[in-house]
Amino acid sequence: MALMNKLYPENVWKIFHELTQIPRPSKKEQKAVEYAKQFGKRLGLETIADKTGNVIIRKPAIKGMENRMGVILQAHLDMVPQKNNDKVHDFEKDPISTIVDGEWIKADGTTLGADNGIGVAAALAVLEATNIRHGMVEVLLTVDEETGMTGAFGLEKGLLQGDILLNMDSEDEGELYIGCAGGMNTSGTMKYKEVQTPPGMKAYRLSVTGLKGGHSGLDIHLGRGNSNKIMNRFLWTAARDHDLRISSVEGGNLRNAIPRESFAVVVIPEDKAGEFGRAVKQFAETCKSEFAKPDPGLIFKAESSEMPSMVMEAKAQADFLKTIYGIPNGVMRMSVDIEGVVETSINLSVVKAMKGEATALCLLRSAVDSAKQSVANMTQSVLELGGMKVQHDGNYPGWKPDPDSKILKVMKQVYEKKYDKTPEIKVIHAGLECGIIGAVYPNLDMVSFGPTIRHPHSPDEKVHIGSVGKFWDYLLETLKEIPVK
Repeated sequence: MALMNKLYPENVWKIFHELTQIPRPSKKEQKAVEYAKQFGKRLGLETIADKTGNVIIRKPAIKGMENRMGVILQAHLDMVPQKNNDKVHDFEKDPISTIVDGEWIKADGTTLGADNGIGVAAALAVLEATNIRHGMVEVLLTVDEETGMTGAFGLEKGLLQGDILLNMDSEDEGELYIGCAGGMNTSGTMKYKEVQTPPGMKAYRLSVTGLKGGHSGLDIHLGRGNSNKIMNRFLWTAARDHDLRISSVEGGNLRNAIPRESFAVVVIPEDKAGEFGRAVKQFAETCKSEFAKPDPGLIFKAESSEMPSMVMEAKAQADFLKTIYGIPNGVMRMSVDIEGVVETSINLSVVKAMKGEATALCLLRSAVDSAKQSVANMTQSVLELGGMKVQHDGNYPGWKPDPDSKILKVMKQVYEKKYDKTPEIKVIHAGLECGIIGAVYPNLDMVSFGPTIRHPHSPDEKVHIGSVGKFWDYLLETLKEIPVK
């Protein structure tokens, strides 16, 4: 905190630090909700908490700015809880420990929560400031954005009064986003029979670790390893070549993060231990070679384990391994309209098999609803061929770009005047809440922007200090230039 106090803008960093001290993983952000409510009430501002848990705080226009269009500053309160395997941290109880690392702020072995804590801090700092020019400002802080867009989906008509929505959940300073992909969860579950572990077996614990992971939308095109796919690739081959039997598999834990780690407890016949060890070593070298550039930290290894009493029944194991192998993963199609932008993708987020139940969870994204549905159908077909029961949920729309947006024109002009260069206008292959909010409030004029954040949804997450200052200054200049009603 002492180091953060010296950073610009002090008010934004002060509030961000306070947020890092409040546990707020998705679906467990009630303390952050209470913090925001008390923040508004302490300032004597109209403060509303809707039935979903979203917080709305209104600040009247300053004198002389009453004729400007109302602005909604929007961010989400929750954060993605990810940590390194050797880090002891309870995201429901422990504060985030922050580190100043040169030009960056990062956390000590966990996600930082700059996604979207910096946006929340900037919005609240506007409410607290007494020396800035602005028309009527509403702050909308939503809940559970990261695991289901619950807050945005629960937003009711008639609560918001503003005309313009500035979403502050983007992660590249100097870029303005005017569209985003929609998303959907597709999951498969199956019950399977367990049988007693055959005699004469040797037990191992397999692990895939050291991957970068990252945001399953923003980073999906980087070719990083998916721990679930890597683990299953080895299991599929070893089951055929070495009579491997599976006791349990567990990989990934968040739908919107590229899975970084996977673990399996397996057994093989004792007389095949030597050739199995050689296969492990060869596979580790193969993976190191394949992922040398995108994931140089990848580690695949096998360690001796206690003998499990039960393993998957042979046919169920074969069906499970074929199913996981067959599920598509990664970029499915690049946009034909916008060069360099992913149109459609799928992330095999979570794979588990233990105690007679197996699960596979995928997050599908696309800027084209029909393409998203096609990938959902493809994934459903693979899951059903493997005997899994399929469920689709969490479907949310994309945000269709409006190149004629009035606030976009204003923000371009402000940026060009202030920084003597033109901001990049983009769409993003990630789920922003704008599409959902826009469906409830179709007349809102919307733009998304933010400071520079790298590696969100992973323990490598960090925010660039200087970009936060530029983001703040740009926000204040934009508020000054909001059009007249």
